[in-house]
This record gives sequence, C-alpha cells and structure tokens, in this order.
Amino acid sequence: MLDPSSSEEESDGIVEEESKEAMAPQAGTRISPSRTTESSGGLAPSSSRSSARPTSPSPSAASEEKEDLEKMQREEDDRKKKLQLYVFVMRCVAYPFNAKQPTDMARRQQKIAKQQLQQTKDRFQAFLNGDTQIVADEAFINAVQSYNEVFLKSDRVAKMVQSGGFSANDFREVFKRHIEKRVRSLPEIDGLSKETVLSSWMAKFDTIYRGDEDPRKAQQRMTASAASELILSKDQLYEMFQNILGIKKFEHQLLYQACQLDNLDEQAAQIRRELDGRLQMADQIARGGKFPKFVSKEMEAMFIEELKSSVNQLMANLESMPVSKGGEFKLQKMKRGHNTSIIDMGQEDENTLSKSDVVLSFTLEVVIMEVVGLKSLAPNRIVYCTMEVEGGEKLQTDQAEASKPTWGTQGDFTTTHPLPGVKVKLFTESTGVLALEDKELGRVVLHPTPNSPKQSELHKMTVTKACPDQDLRIKLAIRMDKPQNMKHCGYLWAFGKNVWKRWKKRFFVLVQVSQYTFAMCSYREKKSEPQELLQLDGYTVDYSDPQPGLDGGRAFFNAVKEGDTVIFASDDEQDRILWVQAMYRATGQSHKPVPPTQVQKLNSKGGASAQMDAPISQFYADRAQKHGMDEFISANPCSFDHASLFEMVQRLTLDHRLNDTFCCLGWFSPGQVFVLDEYCARNGVRGCHRHLCYLRDLLERAESGVIIDPTLLHYSFAFCASHVHGNRPDGLSTVKVDEKERFEDIKERLRVILENQIVNFRYCFPFGRPEGALKATLSLLERVLMKDIVTPVPPEEVKGVIRKCLEQAAQLNYERIQEYATIEENVGRLVTPAKKLEETIRLAELVIEVLQQNQEHHAEAFAWWTDLMVEHAENFLALYAIDMDAALEIQSPESWDSFPLFQLLNDFLRTDYHLCNGKFHKHLQDLYAPLVVRYVDLMESSIAQSIHKGFERESWEPVKSLTSNLPNVNLPNVNLQIPKVPNLPVPVAGLSVNLPQMPSFSTPSWMAAIYDSDNGSGTSEDLFWKLDALQTFIRDLHWPEEEFAKHLESRIQLMSSNMIENCVKRTKMAFESKLTKSSKSTDFRISPSLCTMFNVMVDAKDQSAKLCAMEMGQEKQYHTQVDELIEESVKEMIQFLVAKFVAILEGVLAKISRYDEGTLFSSFLSFTVKAASKYVDVPKPGMDVADGYVTFVRHSQDMLRDKVNEEVYIERLFDQWYTATMNLLGTWLTERMEQQLHVYQLKILIRITKKKYRDFRLQGVLDSTLNSKMYDTVRNRLTIEEATASVREGGMQGISMKDSDEEDEDDD
Repeated sequence: MLDPSSSEEESDGIVEEESKEAMAPQAGTRISPSRTTESSGGLAPSSSRSSARPTSPSPSAASEEKEDLEKMQREEDDRKKKLQLYVFVMRCVAYPFNAKQPTDMARRQQKIAKQQLQQTKDRFQAFLNGDTQIVADEAFINAVQSYNEVFLKSDRVAKMVQSGGFSANDFREVFKRHIEKRVRSLPEIDGLSKETVLSSWMAKFDTIYRGDEDPRKAQQRMTASAASELILSKDQLYEMFQNILGIKKFEHQLLYQACQLDNLDEQAAQIRRELDGRLQMADQIARGGKFPKFVSKEMEAMFIEELKSSVNQLMANLESMPVSKGGEFKLQKMKRGHNTSIIDMGQEDENTLSKSDVVLSFTLEVVIMEVVGLKSLAPNRIVYCTMEVEGGEKLQTDQAEASKPTWGTQGDFTTTHPLPGVKVKLFTESTGVLALEDKELGRVVLHPTPNSPKQSELHKMTVTKACPDQDLRIKLAIRMDKPQNMKHCGYLWAFGKNVWKRWKKRFFVLVQVSQYTFAMCSYREKKSEPQELLQLDGYTVDYSDPQPGLDGGRAFFNAVKEGDTVIFASDDEQDRILWVQAMYRATGQSHKPVPPTQVQKLNSKGGASAQMDAPISQFYADRAQKHGMDEFISANPCSFDHASLFEMVQRLTLDHRLNDTFCCLGWFSPGQVFVLDEYCARNGVRGCHRHLCYLRDLLERAESGVIIDPTLLHYSFAFCASHVHGNRPDGLSTVKVDEKERFEDIKERLRVILENQIVNFRYCFPFGRPEGALKATLSLLERVLMKDIVTPVPPEEVKGVIRKCLEQAAQLNYERIQEYATIEENVGRLVTPAKKLEETIRLAELVIEVLQQNQEHHAEAFAWWTDLMVEHAENFLALYAIDMDAALEIQSPESWDSFPLFQLLNDFLRTDYHLCNGKFHKHLQDLYAPLVVRYVDLMESSIAQSIHKGFERESWEPVKSLTSNLPNVNLPNVNLQIPKVPNLPVPVAGLSVNLPQMPSFSTPSWMAAIYDSDNGSGTSEDLFWKLDALQTFIRDLHWPEEEFAKHLESRIQLMSSNMIENCVKRTKMAFESKLTKSSKSTDFRISPSLCTMFNVMVDAKDQSAKLCAMEMGQEKQYHTQVDELIEESVKEMIQFLVAKFVAILEGVLAKISRYDEGTLFSSFLSFTVKAASKYVDVPKPGMDVADGYVTFVRHSQDMLRDKVNEEVYIERLFDQWYTATMNLLGTWLTERMEQQLHVYQLKILIRITKKKYRDFRLQGVLDSTLNSKMYDTVRNRLTIEEATASVREGGMQGISMKDSDEEDEDDD
C-alpha cells in the first residue's frame, strides 16, 4: 500500500495513466467518474447519432448492445457506490470516537484447506508405512491407524474442510479425545502415569502432523497471524477495506490526501458537521412528517427523540476525546455521557467563554550558535551569552575565547505568552580587580511565533557604549512549538462590530477550548491572556472580496453570524486559505468555502493551473477533482441511506472474512468489528437493522453449506428479538414495521435451518466439531421457538420438535451407512445366505460405529434430551432390524453362522445403559433364544452320541501317543473371518474356532495345545473339549436376560455333570474289566491304558470344578455330586489295583509255601538241593521269585509315577498298596507262628520286605505308614528267624535284615 505521506510526484504518472483507463471504458465513449448520467439512464456512445451507418443493426445486436451498456452502467454505479462507501469507512478509521478494537474476542485458529488435508493424510500414511524416523510402540501405531481410517479418510471431514469449518486445533482435539479412552484402558505401568503417556502421544502426533516443517517458522507464523488477528494498525485497516471494496491503490491515495485523513482537526470538524447535519435532518423529518412506518403511531415522536439523543450521545463522545494534534494511531477509552442535551446548536450564550478559559502553553528552544564581528577584544578574553524569556528564568552558555566565540548551547523555556520576548545578551569577563559585574557587549530582543522559521539565522545585536564593534551579529535559532489546542496563528487585519472595532493588524490565535468550542483571540506582546476574543460558535466563514475604505491586507475573508460580520484580511493568498480552512473546521458549518482561484478554474473551460501560493491541501483537492473523486469527498453523509450502505459493506466484509485463512465460522475479526461498530455509531445505523442484515447474510451462507457458529446466530437473533419485543437492547424503543416483518421471516428461515442441522447433526457437526456447536444449535432452536422473549417455550414443544428431527436423522443416517456399505437389494439376482449374512454383519459393525460415535461426540450436546437420543438409537436400530430379520430368514435352520452377529450386537447393547434390554435388544433376544436352545439340545445329543460310540471303540491310548501317529485333521469350516466379534473364537494353534460343531470329533494334532494334560483318552478329551467349548460359547453370549442366562448356565452345568458322570462310570468299568483280564503273576505290568484311565479321572475332576460349579458363591451342587462320584470311582479303582497287587503277592507266597516245615515236598527239595550242591553250583532257590516280584513292584511304581498326573492318587495308592501287602506278609507269617521258616523262605521274605520298604520310602510313603505295627511284627519275626537259621545252617549267604551299603550296591 502506498504510504499516505509519500511523494505525489513519484506516483503522478501512474495516477494519470490508471485514471485514464478508468475514465475510458470503451473506444468512442468518454465517461467521467465525477459525473452521473441520470438523465440518459445509461451510457451511450457520443457518436452513435452523428455517424451515418448504411444499414441498421439487427434487433438482437441492438439488444445485446443495450445489455452491454446497462451492464457497464451497473458496474460503474457499483464502483461509485463502493468509492463513496470507502470514503465513509476511511473517516471511521482515521478518527474513531465511539468504538475500539476488542481484545477479548476468541482467538481464531488457522483454517485447514483441502490441500492441507491431503498433506496431513500423506504424512500419517507415511508414518504408518514406516517412512518416518518417529519411534512408536504398537499401541500408538494402532491409535494412529484408527485415527487415519475413521477420521482423516472420512467423507464428512472432507466436506467440513471444504466448507471451511475445520482448524488444525480441531484435528488435534479429535485425536486427543480418540486416544484418551485407549490410554485409560491400558494396564498400569510402575513409574509411568497415564498422563505421561498421553502427553508423549500428543507430542508424537504433533511431530507427525508437522512433518518436515521447521517448528520455529511455524511458531513465528502463528505468532504473527495471532497478532494480526487481535489488533490492526490504521494502514492495515485501510488495506483490508481496499480489498473488501475493490479500491485501487491510487484511488486510496487520492482520497486519503484529499480527505486530509492525517489531519485529525479536519476529521473532528467533519464529524461536527455530520452531527449538525443529522440534527437538522431530524428537525426536517419532524416538520415534514416523513416518518418511517412504525408498529405504533406513538413511536414517531419517540423516533425524533431517539435521533437527537443518539446525536447528543455522539457529541458527548466527541467532547470526551482529548484535543490532540496527531501522532500515532491510538484508541482511547470512550467516556459515555448521560446528558441527552449536552449541546444545542445555535442557542449557546456568546459570553460563556471568558479570557481566563483560553490558556496556552508554549515550549521554546533557544539555541545560540556563534557571534560574528567580535574584533575589539583580545583573543584570549572570555565571552559568554545569557538568554531569557520575559517573565522566566535566565540561562547562561559556557565560556569561550573571544577568538572563537561559538557555543551551540540550547536553552529550554516554557511560557504562556503567544508573543513572548526572548532576550539574548553577550558578556565578557571584567579584568579589573574591583569590578563586580561582567561587561555587556550587546544584546538582541526577538519576538518569535509558532510560524517563525526554525532554522538558525544571524541577528544584528544592539551594542553598548563599551563595545567598539558596531557590526556585531549573533547566530541563533528559536523553535516555538505549537500547543495542541492552538489550531492556527498569525498576523491578520481585523474589523468587527463588537470586537476589534478598529481596522488594525493584530496577532491572532485560533484556540480550541474543547471539541465544540473554538475562539479567535488577539494577543499583544508579552501577554498571556487575549486582548479580545471571538467565540466562533454559530459563525460561518467564507472568502470575500476586498472591502473599500480598508487599507491594509490583500486577501479578505469574513465570519458572519446573524447580522454580525467580522472582516479579516491577510497579506497573501496562501495564508488566507489556511485561515479559512482552520476556521471552517472550527465553526462546524455545512457550507464549504471555495477559494476564488478554484472558482475561476472551475468556470474556465481550459482551466488554468492553480496558483503556486495555494497550500498543499488545496493541491490534493484539485487533483482529486481532476480524477473524479471530488463528488465522493464533498458528498454530504447525511444525504445517504447508510442502512443500505452498511448492509453492503457488512456483506462484503463477511465474504472477505470467510475467504481468509482463519476458521472464523462467521465471526468478524477485531479490526472488522471495530470499523463496523464505528460506522454504525457515526452514521446512525440501527442495531436491529445491522443484526437482521447480518443474520440474513449468515443464513444465506449456512444454506450454501458454509459452517456458521450457532452462538453467533444466537447473539444476533437475541438482539433482534429483544428489540422487536420492545426490550431496547440498544436504547431504541421504536420498532419499524419493516424490522418486525424481516425478523419474522428470518426467524422462520432460522428455524428451518436449525432443524435441518439437527437432522444432519452427524454431517453438520462431524466428530463433535466445531466444539460446542451442536449444543449451541439446540439452545438456539429453543430460543427460536419462543413466542416472545419472556415466556419460555413449553418443554414438551421443544421435545416434540427435537424428537421429529431425530426421527428423520435416524432414517438419514441409516440410509447413508447403507450406501456406504454398498448393500444391494435382491433384485434380479441370487444372493446366497452366507453373502447376505456377511453383509448384515458388516452393516452391524457400521451401525455400532455410528452409535458409538454418537455417544462419544454428540451425547453431551443432547444431555437435556437423553431419552430422545435413546429413541433415536432405537429407531436407528429398528431400521437395521428390518434388514437383519430378512437376512436371518433365509439362513438354513442347520446353520449356526449367525451367532457372531448376535454376539457382536449383544456385546455392544449390554454395555450401553440406555439400550440394554431396550426394544431392539429384546427383539434380538426373542430372535436368538430359540436358536440357542435348539443349538444346546443338538450339542447335548451330539456329545452323548460321541461318548457312547467313543467308549465302545476306545483304545485307552493317551492322546499324546495317538496324535504322533494320526494325520492332521482339519476342523470344519466355522471361521467366518469376522474380526470384530471378540472373545467368540477359541485360539488353537493359530486357528480360529468360533463355535463348537456337531460333527463327530476326531482327535487332531492341535488337541495337545488345548489342555496342559495330554495323557487322557481321545474320547475323554473330545468330551471335555466340547463341553468347555459349549460352555465358553454360552458364557461369551453374555445373555442379557438374567433368568434365561441362569437357565442356560444351569442347563450346561447339569449337562456337563451328566456327561462327566457317564464318562467316569464308563472309565471305571473299563478299568475293572482290564484288570480282571490281566495276569496275576509277577509278569503283570501296569499298562499305559490303565494310567490313561486314571488320568481321565483326574481330568474329569478338574473339568467338573470348571464346568459344573455354580457361581456367586452358591452351593456347588453339580460339582459336589460329580466330585463325590469321581472320588468314589477313584477309590474303587485304587482298591481294584491294590487287590491285583495283593493277588500277585499271594501268588509269590504260594510258591514259597511249598517249603513249609513238615511237608513232604519241603524235605524232598532240601535233600535234592544239598545233594546237588556237592557236585555243581546250584542257584539259590527262590531268589528269582524275589527278584521277579521286586522288578514288578518297581516297574509298577515307575509307570504309575510317570503316567498318572495326580500326585494325591499316587500317594493314596502307594499307601494302600504297601499296607495291604505288608498285612498279607504279616498274616502269612502269623499262620506259621509255630513253624520254623525254611531258609529259602526266609531269604525270599527278607529280600521282598527290605526292597518293599526301601522302594516305597523312596516313592514318598510316610514313615508312619512304613513303620506300622505289622511291619514291626514282620521285621521282628524275620530277624529272629534269621538268627535261628544262622545258628542252624551256618549263615545266610549275605542275606540279612540289617541294612548295608554293599547290599544296596548289589541291588542297584
């Protein structure tokens, strides 16, 4: 923008060239911007009638030419209107006295454009692709992935960005809200708080969002934009409204200089003239009776009072402005007056202003440079100067030598004399001993004025008798500053009737006492009070011709007031123009004096150049007139319809604001608010009209898709409603019919728009943005529905309107997600049930996502109407229920693939307080309850059949050994690949098993991963897996109805109890049968199948606790029954096994019973062995029997210990085994109490007893069991027998009841 104070010569050529282009829109036509063509009604070429054309144009060509001319005329009229409007706006900016730039407005964020949205998408996608150096954990990556998919790629966000409603802060806040729930759900980590994680994630988000951009540059840019958003300088405001109104630079420069916008006195005078014109206009309206149409006739008188009151208020505001001479642009805080009749033009008393009221204070700077012509003094003599202002203190310069009398010393003085006397004296130091004072060489007395030259000049000094130098001159400069309340000064000739009664030249000062009080004062030298004064209120100043008989003065002008005329004359034309301009500003008159030289120029056809003695302001005025700007500058503001002009500037300002880089939502910037406020106050634009126009403009943009803040609409609507209903928000009691009609029309339009926004709340306020906008929309709707501003609207009425909107919203939202899911109707093509179900599940996911987003982003806005949001959700689900029912109807009755759909919906509904057991939820339960019952029935039948068939062909081999020889068996196709159905799949070795299936179960290779135990049989593992899967399925259904859920739980537990009971019984029978068929000799070995049966019991016990136990601390009735059965069965199985072990020991004892004393067989055997031992080495009889038994015992112990998974059962078995066999030994020995044991019997029994004791002790049998009475009895008997045999036989060949290390080594 060109600086207003820049040189005109630099831009002269540009101005001329551009103005020529503007003045010549087409060839053959010259249009002057300063002339309007009201008479012609259009623009026609000047040669159109004079030139002869051979043929007349066709009607179409003529009509096109006419349309072009009309278009040009409209464009020209619009340009003129904008130029005139710009003049009014410039004056508001140049001298504001009503408004200030607000500093408390909410800071607007930078707008996100379409290009920035794409850039943001690319940056986040690059992060997800791993193309950035940002280190992040999996949780953060998942959060960014969800944010990218749900938010950034949303079409609702794209539309919002297109409408200018999204800022960078909105993107950040949405992500912050998006991750808060995720972070809160993370497990606690010692030393790492959730707030730290949140701040860390937000810092990473900012890094991703910023990309490679330097954060310091972004911060500087944000700071600069924030500053421009808060307050603007004058030049910035000028430039802004040039862009708004389409004003060219050179046009602004011409208008700026011609309007003297840098002259605050001129601007204050312009305001006084405008206010005076508005008062006169009010009187004309009152006299002529041309009132606007009001809603009541009584308002006409009130209207005049309001006009005068508003003008008086403006006068009070202007009066409170400090009198200044210019400087930097500052906005003073206005003082609002309460007196409605502060100034009454034309009725003031002329004597109200006294001489003492006129007080002037001047600052003088006296700078003494040097003295010239000092020759008579010796070069080394000391000289100095003194300076004083009459009535003030005396100052002295430094000392200097006479050969070089230079100082450059400045003295500062203050005085109240407009014509002060400044006295400067030159002294030299006296050399005499008795001299008391220094010798004065010369002096000069000056009488400066504010108009005196500021540069240094040589002044001849009056020398004393003691100074022989007669041509003594002193070079000094006197600068006398003009006080702020002095508007002009200088010497004039004056003559008047009441003052200045003699035609005489006097020194005059135009003094501004206040904003509305000016006085012409004449002063004498050395006087602070004026000799005479003339208060200029009511006077009119103008140029005049020379008066005959008045000698002195060359250029005349006068001041006239009701017959009283004061004649003034200056010595030159330029001084006269300056005086007339200053007095014109002071009088506040409407008539603008025109210098005679300008009149001559206007009357001349060629136009002589302006006189060179005209002031620069006149030069700029001439240039403005030359370029056609004079009509805009000199136009009377009171003659314009400022309501329509303001409507235009407000509309253009709003367009400019909506197209800038800020996400404004319709709010003006502080600078724009300031200018519009000042315009309204200065030109009397009614507040209701302003807000009605604003509302209309905002609604037009809202209807076209632009995001408008409902709080802004609410503010303007409340103002208009308050005004229309007589509440005087701006102090105006009058209400125009036009205002009321427009308000009712806007009220209806606003209601329609608000209802439409509520219907489209997901798309007008996506993700709850702009923040609080939906809540403000609902509040505004409630206000719009009010009949007046006092009576609140009934809650049921508001509720009914919102309910209707939400019903439509449910229909709209469901149609939108149907389109998004691209579900095609079954028209003319076959849709398979599986495909239909898959689409329905996909649609269910979208339905849940919509409801979750509504809850997360919009529930707070509907906090007062929670029940309506619940109804909206139910209506939304009811629409989905239609498609869901249709999809389920075509499913096969033997298919269970629809259960994931139930779980998906139920898991969402049961966690929602309002939707749980609602209409749709109950419908869902009614739909699936028969399916669940039938499924459980079929599963029960299937499991029972598999148990029956499985145990019939059961090999009792452990699953571990089976699976090593079986091929991989694939599961049935039950994986529907539904990623959003949680908890339903059972993870098995990388597979996803959603539901247990009815087909017969074959033990596959992945079965080992299901349970920790892998030694059960195939049938038992099949049973337990199916029961566990079925119970998991029922539990994961989370059936919402408590009674049916308990029924299902009880049913499954009862079924599990029956199945496990059957399994236990069948296992026990198989165990008993297998033992019965097995060998009773020491060749008997514990087979893995027997251990598997024990493990089946162990697994049955574990599974019964899991599958048959009641929850909530109730009596575990099913578990108790099954557990008792298992314990009884295990007890019997241990008894069977112990009995088997006892029978084997009985067989061993039966073998050695043949050696009983007194039997024939015993004697024969003893003789045979003795005889044979003389010739050959005969093995010890019976040791193989003992070794075989010991081997059997050890193998059985190792097998049981290794294969059976329950330690308790093993310990119990070993205890009983040891006790039973020891009792058998004791009984056998007791029966032979009277007999002496054969040596071979003794050796076998000693070996069996010692090994048994040692082995069972190693297996963990307690000492209390090992050292039983029966063991002591057996041990004592064998010890006694050993001693007897040693005496009788001569030794036991190393076999003894005593423990020894050698024996242990031999055994090992």
